[in-house]
Parts: sequence; structure tokens; C-alpha cells
Amino acid sequence: MPPGLPARLLEVLVALPPLVLLATAALPASLANAHAKTVRTAITGLIAAAFAAALAAAGLLTATGPVDRAFLTASSSLPLNLGVYFDSLSAVMMLLITTVGLVIARFSIRALDGEPGQGRFFTWLAFTIGAVLAVVVARNLLMLTAAWMLTSLGLHMLLLQYPDRPWALWAARKKFLISRLGDAFLLAALGLTFATFGTADYADLFAQADAQRAAGGGWAAGLIGLLLVLGAMTKSAQVPFHSWLPDTMEAPTPVSALMHAGIINAGGYLVIRLSPLVSLSHFSLDILAVVGAITALFGGLVMLSQTSIKRALAFSTIAQMGFMMLQCGLGAFGAALLHIVAHSAYKAHAFLASGSVLEAAARTKTTASPLPRGGAAALAAIAAAATAGGICLGVFTVAGIDPLTKPGGLVLGIVLIIALTTLLWQAFLTRSLRLAGGGVLAATGVAVAYVAALAATNQILTGSSVATALPPASLLGGVVAAIVVVGFLGVFAIQAATPLLSRLPAVRALHVHAANGFYLDIPARRLTARAWGLTDPVP
Repeated sequence: MPPGLPARLLEVLVALPPLVLLATAALPASLANAHAKTVRTAITGLIAAAFAAALAAAGLLTATGPVDRAFLTASSSLPLNLGVYFDSLSAVMMLLITTVGLVIARFSIRALDGEPGQGRFFTWLAFTIGAVLAVVVARNLLMLTAAWMLTSLGLHMLLLQYPDRPWALWAARKKFLISRLGDAFLLAALGLTFATFGTADYADLFAQADAQRAAGGGWAAGLIGLLLVLGAMTKSAQVPFHSWLPDTMEAPTPVSALMHAGIINAGGYLVIRLSPLVSLSHFSLDILAVVGAITALFGGLVMLSQTSIKRALAFSTIAQMGFMMLQCGLGAFGAALLHIVAHSAYKAHAFLASGSVLEAAARTKTTASPLPRGGAAALAAIAAAATAGGICLGVFTVAGIDPLTKPGGLVLGIVLIIALTTLLWQAFLTRSLRLAGGGVLAATGVAVAYVAALAATNQILTGSSVATALPPASLLGGVVAAIVVVGFLGVFAIQAATPLLSRLPAVRALHVHAANGFYLDIPARRLTARAWGLTDPVP
């Protein structure tokens, strides 16, 4: 093979799929709908080709190393470099997006078969996937911002698939306003970045960010980091910008699944990709950690009170995105990337399978036996916590991991112990030695799998642009860590005590408030109503 050919081939494999998929939106909706079967077959084939290109690009990356290529270079009149930036982080996200996108496309063929707007749906599905791919392979912050806006356009058009549904129209308009706010944050960050560093190209930005980190950063870097964090919060449905996600459940189910192909988790990708900039300011990371923790706890509580399967899944996604942002705020960028991949895979499947959940539940008849209460439940919780702590300590020791030396390691280790405690507590409450033993094995397997997957993710990110050096810990950072731990312990206590306290008026009132999302969506509803002169519909 001639020298340089693998690198050139890699550039084509990275640049071509986003361009081709974006171009599909040029097909008129009337023409696409008139030839729906042809369109859906062609677009599914294009997405499959993008998946094949992602596989090939990931393989070539191991031979060529990261690619930073400008196809259109800057001039004195146009200070813009258009090209691709492709490293291991881009490869992971490109594979994730095309895999989930291909599954959704194939599912949509049957799910929307016979609908008059199927052709239009597939063109905007391809456009949205192409826009997300463009975010992932963008060479600079300007290209990322433009692609970021295109993802919002594609999602908006998909949310309008059923324009005769009042709530679908309402949700699309609310999402439109929140997205424009996110665009404003990113545009402000772009302008301040160019004014501060004189460039928007990743390679130059990251090099200058490293130099500033050694010099202690500055107010401009801190403001850039804060603006990027705010932009990420709007895209990843963080409190108080979260209310658009549950309302979009009126859209076709494939759209709900498509959220997890790099749309709802684009905020996490933005923070990880620009971590050299964001991590210049510990204040930005602390804000991200606090907001992420609040969102995770809020989403978890509201999820438990929902009667609609899709809305429960939506609030579950909000909680998961909050935990991902918490990981980013703690500096555990490898853990956040692992969370993006794992959550996207299982939650996309959960949405696509949501239609058969009730049918499956109806076929399953179980007789629940009363579980121990009071002192027995407390002893089971103590035993579960001790066992979970022992499992984590053993796994960390065998793996040679010291949580105290890892970014956010202590906090995330405690959260892992709490999660395993929940699993073990349910097993111990059964008073069955067989089930308790199975719970211990399951908890051990979860801990081992997580540590192994995290080690593999960190290894994959070796040599990428993801930040590894963080600013010195601050007093605020310690307070944030304490709040996170107390918050997760509180949620575990509420979950454990709910069966015992469910008849108390205060608990019933809490359930009602949680079912209504603690009314945090009211400002967004009022803003949407004022912007379009609408009356708030009842979903």
C-alpha cells in the first residue's frame, strides 16, 4: 500500500458519511412520501454504509493514529478551517451513532409502514444522524457549533412528524426555544474562545489550554468553560432545561430511541471533547457536578412516580444524563464516555421495546410474598452495604485501583457501593440463601464488569485529546462531593423506606408532586405559550 494512502482513506471514511446523510434532506417531502419504500430502503442502506465506514475508520485509526486534516484552509479574508478531527473518542462515538441509527432505521421500516409521511421521516432521520456525525468529526469549535444547530433542526422536524397532535406541536416548540438558548451559549463561547485564543481549531486550542493550565488559567477561560457547560446542559436535558425531553414522547417511538444516538448525550460529548478547555476552571466543573447530581436525583425520583412507560423512560434518561454530567464534573471523563455508550445501547432498546412491555407483563403472573420490615429490613440493609463495600474493595484491590488517586474516584466509588447495596438488599430481604448468594454473585459480576469496561475505555482514550490534568481541588469541590454522596444516600433511604411509609400523608403528597415533576417545567411552558400565543394543552 502506498505511503499515506491509509490516512487519506481514513479521511474519506470520516468525512463522507455526514455529508451524504445531510444531503438527503434536500429530497422534497412530497417526493419522498410518494416513493416511501424506495426512500426507506436507500436511506437504510446509506446508514448501513456509514456503519461500515465507522468500522473501517476505527480499524485504520489503529494504524494511522489520530487525523487532523483541513480540506479548506483559512485565508486572510476567511479565518476558517474546514476539515475533520478524528481520534479514539470520535471513533467510539461514530460507531455508537451509526450502530444505534441503523437499528432504528430498520425498526422504523416496520413501525411506520403504511403511514403517509414515512418517506419524509426517513429523510430527516438520515439528516439528523448525519448532523450528529458532523458534531463528532468536526475539526474546530465553529464546525461543531454549526453541526450542533443542525442536530436541533433535524430533531425539530422529526418531532413534527405528527403535526395534527397538539401536544407534539407544543413539545416541538418548547424544545425549539431551549435549543436556541443552547445555541446562544455555544455562540458566546465560540466568540470568546476566538477572542481569547485567536483560533477555533482543536489542536491549537488544546495546546494553548495546556499552556494556560500551567500558568493557572484566567477569567476568560473560566467563562468559556461555564458557557460550554451551560450549552451542554440544554442539550442533555439538565435541570432546569430538562422539561423538553418528557414532552417529546408524543413523537414516534423511533424518535425517542434516536435521542440516544448522540443527541441527548451530545452535551456529555461536548464536555469530554472540549475537556482541555472546560477543565481550566474548577468552578465550571463544580457547577457541572452539582447540576448533574441534582438532575440525577430529580430524574430518579420523578421516574418512579410516572404511569406512562415512555415518560418513565424519559425521566430515567434525564437521571442517567445527570449522572453522566456528574462524572464529567468530577473529571472522570473516561467513566462518562463509558456511561454514554452503555446507556445509549440499553435505553434505545428499551424505547424500541416499550410497546411490548405491557403485553409481556400481562403474560407474567407472580405472587409477591411479604418482605421483612422494621429491624429485619434495617439489618438486611446494613449487611448489604457491608457486602457491597467488601466487593468493591476486593475488586479495586485486584485491579490495582486506588480510588483516592482517580478523578472523582472516591465519590464514584461510594455511588457504586450504594448501587450494589440496592441490588443486594433486595436479595437479602427474601431470606433465601440461594437468592442471597445469587445476589452476591451478581453484584460481584457487576463490579468486575464495570471496572474492566472502565479500564478498557481509559485505554482507548489514551492518546486522545481528552484532558487528564485537572486544576487543584477547591473547598467548593469538597462541598460538592459531600452533597453528591449525601444526596445519593438520601435517595437510597427514601427508596428503602417507601414501602413502610407509603400510607403517610407526607409521602403521598411527595408522590403527587413527583408525578408532576415538582412543577419545574412551568416556566418553560409559560415562555412557550407567550412566544406563540398558545394555550397550554393537557397531555
